Amino acid sequence: MMHQEARAGLLMDPISLQLDTENLCGCLVRLLSKDPEWLSAKVKFFLPNMDLGSGDQSPDPTQRVIQQLNKLHTQGQTTWQEFIHCVCMELDVPLDLEVPLLSTWGHGDGFPRQPEVGEESQPDSQLHPGLKRPHQSCGSSPRPKQCKKQQQELAKRYLQLLRTSAQQRYADRTPGPGQPLAFPQAYIPPILQWSRASAPFDTQEGAITGDPKAEDGTDVNIRDLFNTKANRGPRVTVLLGKAGMGKTTLAHRLCQKWADGQLDRFQALFLFEFRQLNLITGFLTLPQLLFDLYLRPEAGPEAVFQYLEENANGILLIFDGLDEIFHPCSSKETAGPEDPASALTLFSRLCRGTLLPGCWVMATSRPGKLPACLPTEAATVHMWGFDGPRVEEYVSRFFSDQPSQEAAVAELRTNRRLWSMCAVPALCRVACLCLYRLLPGSSPGQSAALLPTMTQNYVQMVLTLSPRGFLPAESLLGLGEVALRGLETGKVIFSAGDIPPPVMAFGAALGLMTSFCVCTGPGHQETGYAFTHVSLQEFFAALHLMASPQVDKDTLSQHVTLTSRWVQRTKARLGLLDHLPTFLAGLASCACRPFLSLLAQQDEAWVGTKQAAVVQALRKLATRRLTGPKVVELCHCVGETQAPELAGFTAQSLPHQMPFHNFLLTYADLAALTNILGHRDAPIHLDFEGCPLEPRCPEALAGCGQVENLSFKSRKCGDAFAEALSRSLPTMGSLKKLGLAGSKITAQGISHLVQALPLCPQLEEISFRDNQLKDWEVLNVVEVLPCLPRLRKLELSLSNVSASTLLSLTNVAVTCPTVRMLQVRKADLIFLLSPPTETATELQGDPDLQGNANQRKEAQRRSLALRLQKCQLGVHDVEVLIAQLREGPHLDEVDLSGNRLEDEGCQLMAEAAPQLHIAGKLDLSSNGLSLAGVCRVLSAVSTCRTLAEFHVSLLHKTVVLKFAPEPEEQEVTQKRAAFPDSLTFQTPSDPPLCAPRIRLTHCALQAQHLEHLCKALGGSCCLCHLDLSGNALGDKGAALLAQLLPGVGALQSLNLSENGLSLDAVFSLTQCFSTLPWLLHLDFSSESQRVILRGDGRDRDLLAAGSLPEFQAGAQFLGFGQRRISRSFCLRECQLEPLSLSRLCETLEKCPGPLEVKLSCNVLSDQSLETLLHHLPRLPELSLLQLTQMELSPRSPLLLADIFSLCPRVQKVDLRSLHHATLHFRSSEEQEGGCCGRFTGCGLSQEHVEPLCWLLSKCEDLSQLDLSANLLGDAGLRCLLECLPQVPISGSLDLSHNGISQESVLCLVETLPSCPRVREASVNLGSKQSFWIHFSRQEEARKTLRLSECSFEPEHVPRLATGLSQALWLTELTLTQCFVGLEQLTILLGLLKCPEGLLTLRVEEPWVGKAGVLTLLEVCAQASGNVTEISISETQQQLCIQLEFPHQENPEAVALRLAHCDLGTHHSLLARQLMETCARLRQLSLSQVNLCEASALLLQSLLLSLSELKNFRLTSSCVSSNGLAHLTSGLSHCHHLEELDLSNNQLGEEGTKVLTGSLEDKCWLKRLDLSHLPLGGSTLAALTQGLSHMTLLQSLRLSRSDIGDVGCCHLSKALRAATSLEELGLSHNQIGDTGAQNLAAVLPGLPELRKIDLSANGIGPAGGARLAECLPLCRRLEELMLGCNALGDPTALGLARGLPRHLRVLHLPSSHLGPEGALSLVQALDRCPHMEEIRLAENNLAGGVPHFRLGLPLLRQIDLVSCEIDNQTAKPLTASFVLCPALEEIMLSWNLLGDEAAAELARVLPRMGRLKRVDLEKNRITAYGAWLLAEGLAQGSGIQVIRLWNNPIPPDMAQRLQSQEPRLDFAFFDNQPQVPQGT
Repeated sequence: MMHQEARAGLLMDPISLQLDTENLCGCLVRLLSKDPEWLSAKVKFFLPNMDLGSGDQSPDPTQRVIQQLNKLHTQGQTTWQEFIHCVCMELDVPLDLEVPLLSTWGHGDGFPRQPEVGEESQPDSQLHPGLKRPHQSCGSSPRPKQCKKQQQELAKRYLQLLRTSAQQRYADRTPGPGQPLAFPQAYIPPILQWSRASAPFDTQEGAITGDPKAEDGTDVNIRDLFNTKANRGPRVTVLLGKAGMGKTTLAHRLCQKWADGQLDRFQALFLFEFRQLNLITGFLTLPQLLFDLYLRPEAGPEAVFQYLEENANGILLIFDGLDEIFHPCSSKETAGPEDPASALTLFSRLCRGTLLPGCWVMATSRPGKLPACLPTEAATVHMWGFDGPRVEEYVSRFFSDQPSQEAAVAELRTNRRLWSMCAVPALCRVACLCLYRLLPGSSPGQSAALLPTMTQNYVQMVLTLSPRGFLPAESLLGLGEVALRGLETGKVIFSAGDIPPPVMAFGAALGLMTSFCVCTGPGHQETGYAFTHVSLQEFFAALHLMASPQVDKDTLSQHVTLTSRWVQRTKARLGLLDHLPTFLAGLASCACRPFLSLLAQQDEAWVGTKQAAVVQALRKLATRRLTGPKVVELCHCVGETQAPELAGFTAQSLPHQMPFHNFLLTYADLAALTNILGHRDAPIHLDFEGCPLEPRCPEALAGCGQVENLSFKSRKCGDAFAEALSRSLPTMGSLKKLGLAGSKITAQGISHLVQALPLCPQLEEISFRDNQLKDWEVLNVVEVLPCLPRLRKLELSLSNVSASTLLSLTNVAVTCPTVRMLQVRKADLIFLLSPPTETATELQGDPDLQGNANQRKEAQRRSLALRLQKCQLGVHDVEVLIAQLREGPHLDEVDLSGNRLEDEGCQLMAEAAPQLHIAGKLDLSSNGLSLAGVCRVLSAVSTCRTLAEFHVSLLHKTVVLKFAPEPEEQEVTQKRAAFPDSLTFQTPSDPPLCAPRIRLTHCALQAQHLEHLCKALGGSCCLCHLDLSGNALGDKGAALLAQLLPGVGALQSLNLSENGLSLDAVFSLTQCFSTLPWLLHLDFSSESQRVILRGDGRDRDLLAAGSLPEFQAGAQFLGFGQRRISRSFCLRECQLEPLSLSRLCETLEKCPGPLEVKLSCNVLSDQSLETLLHHLPRLPELSLLQLTQMELSPRSPLLLADIFSLCPRVQKVDLRSLHHATLHFRSSEEQEGGCCGRFTGCGLSQEHVEPLCWLLSKCEDLSQLDLSANLLGDAGLRCLLECLPQVPISGSLDLSHNGISQESVLCLVETLPSCPRVREASVNLGSKQSFWIHFSRQEEARKTLRLSECSFEPEHVPRLATGLSQALWLTELTLTQCFVGLEQLTILLGLLKCPEGLLTLRVEEPWVGKAGVLTLLEVCAQASGNVTEISISETQQQLCIQLEFPHQENPEAVALRLAHCDLGTHHSLLARQLMETCARLRQLSLSQVNLCEASALLLQSLLLSLSELKNFRLTSSCVSSNGLAHLTSGLSHCHHLEELDLSNNQLGEEGTKVLTGSLEDKCWLKRLDLSHLPLGGSTLAALTQGLSHMTLLQSLRLSRSDIGDVGCCHLSKALRAATSLEELGLSHNQIGDTGAQNLAAVLPGLPELRKIDLSANGIGPAGGARLAECLPLCRRLEELMLGCNALGDPTALGLARGLPRHLRVLHLPSSHLGPEGALSLVQALDRCPHMEEIRLAENNLAGGVPHFRLGLPLLRQIDLVSCEIDNQTAKPLTASFVLCPALEEIMLSWNLLGDEAAAELARVLPRMGRLKRVDLEKNRITAYGAWLLAEGLAQGSGIQVIRLWNNPIPPDMAQRLQSQEPRLDFAFFDNQPQVPQGT
């Protein structure tokens, strides 16, 4: 009966009525009635937000099934299809039922149109179960007035409704038997840690560890999240945690606890997910957000909202997934708080308190840059996941039976990597799920092989959930495609249409996807689907990329990227790809290959190709310079691959210094990093600064032996962190430097670290800076110093230490034998230590070693530096300190500045100083010392024999005493190792001073104090420097001091600056030149009040302090020469009136000399200048007078020009720009010589020319005159040229930069005949604007004129030709870029008719390189004289013609011209004209030309007529084959050729063979050059045959001609006939030992041989030895070049036994010479007095550096580049240089020379008068060595440049050195200006 009723009900079911499938529906109902629990679970899955309690309570099970199916069917086609697929997949459905189900409903056939979910026709009940939707949204109507009681009643009902809804949503649910994930859903509270917040929490700051063993409902720590002291304003908490840490789970947990009444402080709780809020595109009000999107009241929404506003402090709003927001929010908002806005804006208003003021807001987010809408006072809580106890507790909850629990925990403990992965709760659940499958059938420890990585855990999870023995590949790939498409489009919530029904059914069946109600706006809802976790979506996306055939390798590689964790949330897409590269890397593991092969249904080779692409992409990433976050992500990826080779490559690619700054790090991150570092060989430094760190993070570093430096700096590190760190430190055997700064550790954390530190004996540096340690903690840490034998530094800065503790620390520093420095400043507390010489093993092995005699002796030898600055120490504290120090070691430094010692305490320290053995300084500054106390302290230290300096400045509160070490301590002090720290005190590198330096500056001393002061100073022994600057002595004090100084003793310097002195005081002090023998320099500056009196000592510490002394011309330095000691007087910034100058000169007349006077003032009048010049003859000792930085009148050049006649001792006058004038004087011993006058930039014009020339005509011998940079112009120049014969110039005249034009050039040409002593003139009117005229003492028979960039116009050419024709003795004219074109040159050649003689015309114009040989020869044919030489170079754009006047005919040329009379072609006419003009041509040179056939044909005709042609050159040119034939034909008729140069032409072997055919019958040939021509077998045979007839041959050059050893053999035979040969060049031919031996047999038969070049020929020791045997027989040999051959010492020894006496040049660079061979060779060179050039570069000379005894008087150049020469060998080398007076260039670059070598060079520079250049590049010379070289240059050396590039000299110091001595060149390129020709 009941069955029939059910049947009738089923027939009336709407499904049956709509589909007319009665039988099929009945079968479905019967099937589902057997498993009602499964059906209920599925209905809950597909209808997550529908109330299923009230409508499904029918007593009839069949009717209940029909009702549930009806609800599913009304959801639409997609939902019904997915449900049918779940039925067929998950239940045991008969095949005869499964086929009709899928065919009827599985594909949408026959399904009528239903209203889609989300449309307006959707039932209202779907918004929230049991609630009735009103007609209007609550935000659209005004709030009605209601009574208070009614409001409370409505609110009470709504709050109860909220709790009921929360209980239904978040109550504990155990999956039914229909779900595969039927495991207990245990909740274990994670680790929470507070971060900094402006509103402090009641709970103690630190980690909330919770109670992992507490039962559900008793976890009270979650309540602490809302314990804040903020009573007003927003109460915002941000919960930060990485993906999988359980943020969403915690949010649900809070909802559950609130629903159960455990969070009683909150009346209402709302939970929103940003991933759902992102779907809302419109604007909302807050009531719409709360009621329309969460839960709507049954009635009175306005009243309920009003109640919520009034009780806002009891409302909690949780926003999950803050990092998933689409659009960024602004921190500024202009709209009103009640206006509709986006969901994120509403969240911002809630956080800022503009909505629901006083409510509680909690947001969860992944770490990164949080939105700007969060208030700054928001509290931050970090979620760290699970620690060890929590992992074990979770496992015990997951497994129901005790054996499984114990087995699972044992597996985790044995698998360290799996244990570290379980720190992430989501991974912990996956691991437990995998262990649930693996444990029953596996042996213990198998998880290490099956679950080594996160990816393989996920793989095992998929295998666990899949049916046994079956892998649903198609469904997995479909799910992966959905996942990837979602990630790429930023989608984590899918609609029903996004997922195919079979895939949805599969995901639901395996519990991989979840469903829920999604509200896209008020009144719009639909069902959404998502993966159970975002990481699961990433895993399936990775599966699709790896296994899908549609994804190629390039696309796959593009997804292997590293994203920074410094997230800038500015893009509209979610950061959903964080773990995708990690999963791709994990799937690239070899262990995943079978799984992927099965999934992709491809062979393993196909899978391996994709895996290799991922590994290769990771390898490329490892080579990049990555930031800290990307390095951590890379370590995760590489660890997932399980590829040891990739891990090793990544580990080695990491930089030595690895910083990690400002991003969150977990235990798993450091575990991944440690795993990779395990494959590294080199040490690494890890620096963590500002990183939120999980408290147990350091445990991951346990056993990491590669970490050498480890540093943590974060306020988030507390005692728990310190405890974890203390457990790992003893296991890190390579750790040398440990830093834990800026943390929150207390005494508890320090105690853990102190217990661990003795177990780390290898530590060298420890820093506990900025930890606010108290007295007990500081002393506790210091106690471990004796236990750390290698410790070098301990820093405890920013600790709170009392005075008593400070004295305890000084006692530790005194008694501990390894302490070298203790520095306690206002914030600093630092120990520097120096480990003893014994090894750490010895120290640990013998505990009694600390008390034995050896260590006591070490303690006595050690020295200590003590710095106790600003420590509030008083007199009593000093007494205690002195008592400690008297029993302690010697002291390097004691710094007590900034304390409260006052006069008594300072005196106590000064009196105790001699007994304290202070070797450095005692600093008592800022201790309240008075003027009376200064005298007491000075008296106390006056008898101290080790006092080096005493400096007191009461104005600056400075009191510093410096001491020199005891003599027996100096050696120990100099050998002491430097501290590896910037705080290390500086010990002077020079020997300590033997006499004190007293500095009493700014002490208000007056004249009445001087007598007492000098009396006290007179008792001081050997006072060197006295500084009284900054006092009030005045003129009276200066005069008194001048009388008292002889009684003080011999000083080195006296400083009287800033004492109010005037010129009268200077006159008083000037008298000291004659009364004080030590006084050599007096420097006075009026405006800056600088007054310095000093002797000759120049301290190196001036250079070290950054101040360079000025280089005095002629100053005595390091024993230079035997000159008399020079004195200098410098007066600056003074008003120099005539009376003052007269008085000054009268005072200086008594000064012993030589004397240098330097004067500087603003304006010097003509009267003052005349007065000064008038007194010069009365100063016989004056050697230099400088007038600098002053303004002179335009008449001053004339006054200075007259000085040559007034004072014959004047050698040089240099006046520049009317601001700087220098006069050099001859000494009485020097012979008279030429004078030099320089008047540059003085504004001289035409009116000054005549008087100036008249004054200069009085000078007997004017060698040089420089009038450049004036205003002469054309008129002034013409006037000067007219007066020039009156001026006795014997050297050069410089008229550059005077504004001249072409008129002046033509005037110069016209004036040349009237100036018989002019030998050369050069003018450049271009950018250089140079104008030089060079003279001879006698009339010059040969004159040279060079004109450049003169821009001649056509009308200038006739005048130029006329002037040149009248210029007698003009022999050379050069026109460079003067705009002389082809036509103008033709005119010039035609008009140029000199009386007689030779004239060489050289034209350098751009058109010359383009005109061609034919055109240029046509130009030459127009010359009016005989052309004797023609030289053409197209590349150099140069045409050179030598003309002979007058024109004469050659009879042979006339006959040849007549022979061509019958030819009427242009070629014949040109040939006839050339034959006439070039009848006497002796030399024809064509270089770098392109010789066409026509040109070659013309040359052939011309060569036939040149009976006097002696020299023919065709070099570096290109000749056609036909042209080559013509040229060869012409050359074959030149039988009288004496020189033939055919080198470097672009000819092949055939062309060379044709050209060598012209060598026949050249019996008169003397010089032959065929270099760079391929001389093959037949060509060389023809050459050797021709050589046998050249008996007069003197020079043969065949370099780079591919001769080889065989060719050399044939050539050697042919050379036997060349008995006149003087030069043989065979370099770069690879003739080898065989060729060298053949040559050696021939060389003795060449008696005239003077030069042989065999460089770069691959000659070894055998060939070299044979050459060395025969070369002594070449008695006239002058040049020997054997470089770039591996000759070795045997060849050098052989050469040394018989070097030809007339040898001038020796080249042996890169010859593999050693010290023995070089030394023997040098000794042999000492017997070659004609030697001019030696090149021994790139040989290992070392001890074989040239050391001549007899000297080489003609040696001009020596090259010793890169010969490993050091300071030790520099002294004999420089001594050898002195024996070579003709040396011009010394090359010593790329050696090991330091300051000692520079000092040796500086000594000899003044004695080498011809030296022009010294190359010291790439050595070890410091600024001091460069200063020494500059001093050497100042002695009058003629050196033009000293190259010092790439020496260890700071750029600023190099610039200052070069500014004072421009000849020092520190640049990479040699930028020294070229000296003008003729100087």
